[in-house]
Parts: sequence; C-alpha cells; structure tokens
Amino acid sequence: MGNGTYFFFMLFENLGCIKYAFFSLGFIFYCVVIYFNVLIILAVFLERTLHQTMYIFLISCLSINSVYGTAGFFPRLLTDLLYDTHRISFEACIIQSFVIYSYATYELTILMLMAFDRLVAISKPLHYNNIITIRFLTLLIVIAWLYPVIFVGCAGLLTARQKMCGNKLFKVYCHNYEIVKLSCMNHNINNIYGLIVTITTIFIPLIFILYSYVKILIICQRSSQDFRSKAYQTCIPHIAILLNFSVALFCELTLSRFVNGEIPIELAVILSLEFIVIPPFVNPIVYGLNFPGIRKKVRHLIKPYK
Repeated sequence: MGNGTYFFFMLFENLGCIKYAFFSLGFIFYCVVIYFNVLIILAVFLERTLHQTMYIFLISCLSINSVYGTAGFFPRLLTDLLYDTHRISFEACIIQSFVIYSYATYELTILMLMAFDRLVAISKPLHYNNIITIRFLTLLIVIAWLYPVIFVGCAGLLTARQKMCGNKLFKVYCHNYEIVKLSCMNHNINNIYGLIVTITTIFIPLIFILYSYVKILIICQRSSQDFRSKAYQTCIPHIAILLNFSVALFCELTLSRFVNGEIPIELAVILSLEFIVIPPFVNPIVYGLNFPGIRKKVRHLIKPYK
C-alpha cells in the first residue's frame, strides 16, 4: 500500500442518526470557542491599558493558539459527522497531525513564557521593565513558536517517509503514533525520535514551569501579606490553566499507549479529545473572570449585542 492511499476513521462507523446530534453540539461548541477566544484577542489589542507584555504577548498568544488548534480539528470532525465517507488522504492526515501536536507544544511553550514572565515580575519587580523588553519578549515568542515547528515537523517528515500496510485509524483525528503503527517498515527511528520530542517539548517546559512557580512560592512566603495577595492574584489563573492542560495532555499520552479494545471506546474518545477541546474553552473563561481589565473590555465589546 503506497503513501497515495487514504485512511479511514473507524470510530465514525455505525453512528446512525445520532451523528447529527453530535454534529450540532460540535458545531455550537466550536463557534463558542472561536467567539470566546476572539473576544479575548480583541479585548487585549483594542484596550490600551492592556498593552502590557503579559496581556498582549502571552494571553493573546494562548487565544491565537486555541483558534489555530481547534481549526485543525473541528472542521474535519464536523465533516466526518455530516457525511458517510470518513476517509482522509495520507498527506492531509500528516498535516492534521502536525497542526494538532504543534498546537499542544505551543501551549506548553507559551505557558513556560508566562511562568518566566511572572517569575521575573515577582523576583525582580524593580528591574522587570529592563529585563522583559518588547524586543526580548518578541524574540522569546518567535523561538517558542519555531521550536515546536522544527521538532513536530521533523516527526511528521519521518512519518511521511513510511510505507503504509494498513489504513484503519481507531481515532477521530489523525494521531502520529497510530499512523506509524500502520507502517510496513521498521519504525524504531520514529519511536526514538518521538521520545526525544516528548522530552524536549513536554517534560522540559513542564520542569521549568514547576521550577518557576516553586521559586515564586518561596519568594511569596518571605514577603508581606499585600505582596503575596497580589502575586497569587496573577499566578493562580496561570496555574489553573497549566493544571487543566497538563491533565488533559497526560490523558492523551497515556491513552496512546493502550491497545485498541483495552478500554471502552467512549472513554477512549473522551480522554483523547480533552487536550484539544477543554483548554480552548476554559482558558478565555479563566482570564475573563480573573483579570478585571479584560473582563471590563469584553463586556464593552458584547454590550452592543445585548
């Protein structure tokens, strides 16, 4: 079987009329996610008081990444739910896999920058503006976006060179590891490189993020009550988003190692979708509720539609 073949998403088979209910729910949810995240982006860019590094570069970057990640998943999902043919070309499958997993690694690198930003703001408040300049933060964000592109892109290229012997995917989206398992060729290189990508794009950022917040906690314990309350007010939303995404990503990484049939299909689907569905929905709500400046501007944006 050559690489000009098609893959078939087997989990969409035999859904019957219930697929139209899933399509309706999925379409509404996707519209809500796009609406919430676009509101956050507009609020940050239109409100001058929010033109600070934490808002304009980091929070808006999270929302932009959410729009990017969901755009790589939901349109394809909705198409498969609406039509009876659930096939995707090899090339399109590689691209979807790249978009979804680059979204996941972008999320962690952005959260790492947010942790670094808070660490500098709390540990060196008097020197913050001298350290976190627009030029320096722009450079960090460019690196944070290129870093996943290179690693995840190379993984996609390694998969693209594989010759396929199977074409049945027991997922609702293209999963790089599942594609590799369908290969006729030896894929030890893919497995080793996949481990390297996991360490460099997931575990290293997580370690740095944990180090940053532990350091912040230590500094807060030595500071005044007023300083602690202000520090916690800005850090708690970041930590909540980090925990939300980390749990969802852990479910996906753990689930990918199970053999099909070892756990119920319904549970497998729910766990595999958490990292691409829950964070894009929760993130704008967390920021909208916890940052008064964003909340005020969002209310101003939606007021004409009330």
